[in-house]
Amino acid sequence: MTTNHWIDGAAVPGVSGKTIPVLNPATGEVVGETPAGTAEEVDRAVAAARAAFPGWAATPVRERVSVLRRIAEGLKSRAEEIATTITAEMGSPIALSRAAQAVFPVLVTESMAALAEDFAWTEELGNSLLVREPIGVVGAITPWNFPLQQIVSKLAPALLAGDTVVFKPSEVAPLTANILAEVTHEAGLPSGVFNIVYGEGAVVGEAISAHPDIDMISFTGSTRAGRRIGEVAAATVKRVALELGGKGATVVLDDADLPRAVAAGVQMAFTNGGQVCGAWPRLLVPASRHDEAVALAVEAVSALQVGDPLDETTAIGPMASEEHRARVEGYIRRGIEDGATLAYGGPGNPLERGAFVRPTVFANVDPRSAIAQEEIFGPVLTIIPYADEDEAVAIANGTLYGLTSGVFGEPEHALAVARRLRAGQVDVNGGHWNPLAPFGGYKQSGNGREFGHHGLGEFLEIKSIQR
Repeated sequence: MTTNHWIDGAAVPGVSGKTIPVLNPATGEVVGETPAGTAEEVDRAVAAARAAFPGWAATPVRERVSVLRRIAEGLKSRAEEIATTITAEMGSPIALSRAAQAVFPVLVTESMAALAEDFAWTEELGNSLLVREPIGVVGAITPWNFPLQQIVSKLAPALLAGDTVVFKPSEVAPLTANILAEVTHEAGLPSGVFNIVYGEGAVVGEAISAHPDIDMISFTGSTRAGRRIGEVAAATVKRVALELGGKGATVVLDDADLPRAVAAGVQMAFTNGGQVCGAWPRLLVPASRHDEAVALAVEAVSALQVGDPLDETTAIGPMASEEHRARVEGYIRRGIEDGATLAYGGPGNPLERGAFVRPTVFANVDPRSAIAQEEIFGPVLTIIPYADEDEAVAIANGTLYGLTSGVFGEPEHALAVARRLRAGQVDVNGGHWNPLAPFGGYKQSGNGREFGHHGLGEFLEIKSIQR
């Protein structure tokens, strides 16, 4: 698949003449290419978005909702194409691509459209009328692990708010952005409201972050990249919403159903090969039950099939790129060097080719070690024993991240511990994902929130009119 930029409602070839290949990480084969965008193309996209803003902002909310619903229907109709494209470009197992990668964007779009009716677009406060208005032109920059969901999580609220958007997808997994552009066009979104500039972060991402005619940056990705975006955007004092890294924990209390808790912790650590910012790669267990938990985890992980992501039975596909595979394996070697007990897996490619990593379980992990502190973003579980509940909470809170975690135990007990965790989202006993609940992090996991009323509010200004 060869793509062009999408600017002002039309496909636009790159001006540099250079392209970026998109590689299938399972095979190393080229499956597409995109233009290597430049600051000039960012300028053109921003100009289109700025010109389209007054008309879109003035469009009645009910009409914006209708467009969102047509976008949702368009994504549904292309679900299989979306799933196979994502599997080809970043290696998500096809079963996961069908069940989540292609489905979540539809759920987010539908949920955003549904909340428009009861959203407080205006509000009385004493003698003041509070009016919520679109912020303007939004620059959206997204990663490769859930490529379509990440942009839809920004695009849907931005469109509902009345904003226009300039979007840069990850160069690792950019191909579904082209599908989304076609869907928005077919849904009747006016030209210039949604624009895509492909390219590298150091060029296109920097240009978007620094652009004086962009009013807001919404970024999902690594904490390192988020720091840079915040630094560049500060020069123009634009709003910056950051959803960054995570190092979530499964906190297993002494009154938990241990087999159930470990099974859930393994699932949350290894979904999408662990390439999930909201994963729980740390399993915290009472010291007295550490060995039992290790045995349960090893049994569960050993049952996960590693292989061809197009195989319906594959649970763990390749890492998204060879570069990322090497990074993850480096952490596995570091864990061994630092003295953690290798309970399962270890370094080495389990297959003859492709960016594959052995699913790995470490036991008796020091909570201060690199593998317990740093975001590995791969299929690596660290099991950490704790002496008492206070220590468990301290360990869970003891990283620079605060995105997600889970607690397992007697319901009221688990809820009490969940309240003590410094994380933006905490599941109790496997609570299900809610597309209306705000998602975002504490500490260096970022700021701002996505989804629901809180996510919509990120894309709005508030004006007070005194009467």
